Amino acid sequence: MQRTTSGHAAVSPADAARQAREQTTLFRFTDRLFRARTLAETYEAALDAICEALATLRASILRFDEGGTMRFVVWRGLSDEYRAAVDGHAPWNRSDREADPIFVSDIALTSEPRRLIESIIGEGIHALAFIPLAGADELTGKFMVYYDTPRVFTEHERDIALVIARQLGFAIERHTGDASARRLAALVESSDDAIIAKDLNGLITDWNPGAERLFGYRREEVLGQPIMLLIPEDRRDEEPRILERIRAGERIEHYETMRRRKDGTLVAISLSISPIKDARGEIMGASKIARDISERRRAQDQQQLLLREMNHRVKNVFALTSGIVNLSARSAATPAELASTVSERLATLSRAHALTMSSVAAGLEPAATTLHALIAAILEPYRAGERSRSEIRGADIPVPSTLVTSLSLLLHEFATNAAKYGSLSTPDGIVEITCSDRSSEFVIVWCERGGPSPESTGSEGFGSRLVKATASQLGRVSRVWDPAGVIIELVIERDRLGA
Repeated sequence: MQRTTSGHAAVSPADAARQAREQTTLFRFTDRLFRARTLAETYEAALDAICEALATLRASILRFDEGGTMRFVVWRGLSDEYRAAVDGHAPWNRSDREADPIFVSDIALTSEPRRLIESIIGEGIHALAFIPLAGADELTGKFMVYYDTPRVFTEHERDIALVIARQLGFAIERHTGDASARRLAALVESSDDAIIAKDLNGLITDWNPGAERLFGYRREEVLGQPIMLLIPEDRRDEEPRILERIRAGERIEHYETMRRRKDGTLVAISLSISPIKDARGEIMGASKIARDISERRRAQDQQQLLLREMNHRVKNVFALTSGIVNLSARSAATPAELASTVSERLATLSRAHALTMSSVAAGLEPAATTLHALIAAILEPYRAGERSRSEIRGADIPVPSTLVTSLSLLLHEFATNAAKYGSLSTPDGIVEITCSDRSSEFVIVWCERGGPSPESTGSEGFGSRLVKATASQLGRVSRVWDPAGVIIELVIERDRLGA
């Protein structure tokens, strides 16, 4: 062996040339990784470097798929049949972050399953190496090299393989991270929800277009501002509690609260809040997703109102049915006559009820009618045989289809109360309805006579609230508790009648 004058072994020309080639290969590989804009370019650069540095014509790169199975992503010199036969085979799983490379000098001498050995040898492969590709937190895949004859791998080849694997692993993670960041940024930018980031001092650090639409502030107006900008005075105690939970690493799901827009109006929102961690895993802030739930709240309120109205109506139906039976029993001579009278009155009541509800339940627009016809239909169930229990006087006007439901609801409520407590609860009681046409208003006066003296309870039940809410859609309503009977005045604004 030649030695230099200093006593160290001289590098042979062949070794010097090999080292120069390897350095050139690694330099070129590093440069191509830096310039690569896609994973495909990264893979191509890696295969070139692997084949040049490890003196092979056949190589492949495999990655874990979403299910945790190792799959081929790129390859050279391998048949479709071979890849299908060994697809999914891997000596490691994702959690093997510190996996060691595996070098197989002669596959025929291993204890691998016979079918796997036969597939490998059938491809003309006798020696091969498994080189793990590690990311920062987990194993992302492997690259492999294949040789046509048995081979003793040198320590130098192992070192070269690991150098390439480290660079490739970092490059894959960078591209994957960049792609994930771009996808996440696109999702944040296009989200209809408000997405806000803040630091542990409660200062806003990020603000997406959804937040601009929900709260009215532009991004540049709020960056660096305290999140308290959005919190109403009566909810200022929420933020310290939220920050305390975030510092403890908690995630807050679907927290419903109120926030304040730039214009001062309040909006009901549902908040989901998650800690933001840095590269060391330490919590540095929080991300908030705020969703406007105003429409949902209104829908829930409307649903509750409808349920209460349904309950109220069902109770009224039972009360009315009882009243009809009692009223009919006073004049019926036989059970058959009673049954016939009750049946007829219930059928009439059903037709009047259908006038107010059927078209709405079917999703149709109520049919237009005249005011006198509408009143008569609603009071028809309360007739005493051939004798009407109501007198309708004054002006008669068309009722627009848009008002039929609201007006029917009010008149039905008046009639129900009269049958339960007022003039229609006695055999001789009547209701006088007077309609007056004024210049800017139309007035309906409901006057009960011949019943018990009315009494104001002083409390407002659901029926009274329903009347008030419905009347506000038309105009206004007032009551007078006259000893002779209650007097109700319903004033409808002229522009509501479309005249």
